[in-house]
Amino acid sequence: MNPKADQLWRGPRWALAALLAVLGMLGPFSIDTYLPAFSGMARSLGASPVEMQQTLSAYLFGFAFMNLFHGALADSFGRRPVVLWGIAMFTLASAGCAMSQTAGQLVFFRAMQGLSTGAGIVVSRAVIRDMFPPAQAQQVMSQVTIYFGIAPALAPIVGGWLFVHLGWHSIFWFLTAIGVALWITNYKFLPESLQPEARQPFEVRHLMRGYWQLGSSLRFLLLALASGVPFNGMFLYVLSAPAFLGDHLALQPTQFFWFFMLTISGIMSGAWLSGRLAGKIPPKQQIRHGFVIMLVSAATNLVANLFFTAHVSWALFPIAAFAFGWALMVPVVTLLVLDLHPERRGMASSLQAFIGSTANGLVAGVIAPLVMHSTPALAAVSLGMLCIGLAAWVYLHHRWPEIGRAVE
Repeated sequence: MNPKADQLWRGPRWALAALLAVLGMLGPFSIDTYLPAFSGMARSLGASPVEMQQTLSAYLFGFAFMNLFHGALADSFGRRPVVLWGIAMFTLASAGCAMSQTAGQLVFFRAMQGLSTGAGIVVSRAVIRDMFPPAQAQQVMSQVTIYFGIAPALAPIVGGWLFVHLGWHSIFWFLTAIGVALWITNYKFLPESLQPEARQPFEVRHLMRGYWQLGSSLRFLLLALASGVPFNGMFLYVLSAPAFLGDHLALQPTQFFWFFMLTISGIMSGAWLSGRLAGKIPPKQQIRHGFVIMLVSAATNLVANLFFTAHVSWALFPIAAFAFGWALMVPVVTLLVLDLHPERRGMASSLQAFIGSTANGLVAGVIAPLVMHSTPALAAVSLGMLCIGLAAWVYLHHRWPEIGRAVE
């Protein structure tokens, strides 16, 4: 933690939390905003389904790749420059998407968006731990989790409305306006939380040593898997929403909001409870509660879909419960990741985000198209994603029982 944190931010804590939360929201929000306009964009650009899929893949792979470097740059040059340059690049790329005349141009500018948006979520996590002691950091991280979880659910609603009323170009002009507003706000208010004496040398040998230190750490990898992979148990349903809600549950597009409302409510209530429990119970106990809730809800969901035809009267509630459990545990796991190597918090946040976004990309590009047409398959994959994270945490818990034990 920066010893001068109280001098760097004199306003209310919630205001800084909100600023960092919106930064963290930018990446996942930009992934899904244009999905409702896929068919209209394909007609307008004369693009094939494969070319349209490439616009999503280009973003996701750019997002995952650059996540490896945002944190290392922030550890060397400070938090503010990386955030401001990232937002500036995102803003220009969004304008480029809005003015694209061919599918190839759109793919290029979507890749540029992906390369830049990760700066917000990676650096905001490092800033939180720079500015707050453990218990307060967990409370702020919980607020960021609310925004991060809401973004994938809210984005298609916003994008669909813009597409219907203003056309697909308006979606990217909207993202451009968000970029401008975020750049101005962060230029005026975001503190530089990394003191000069704590910065790491920007040298290839030193960077490779840091990547090796973290990448070869079994504790780091297990924590990153425990935090990043279970999210896809919920994200899978967001990606599959048109088939899951429209085909399987026979909902009209105007009724999709029930799914997003329940999922968002689960995330918000879980993250709220996580913040309330900060400093009151051991972190590992809170993580265990979150995993138990996710396991029970995912297993119940699978059994119900195996024996009954999915119906809107019950099919949405296990997903909302899963979202609650995920939001309850993920702020704590994220802080454990950042505290493994305090001198490299930016790089740790980068690698954690890289693992999570790589999993997101595989689910979006490979797994979701394969299973979205079967509700038992969706439920089984959701449970499988959870089990990967749960296995990582259980092994970590038995190998290093002291981790997450203390209440701070």
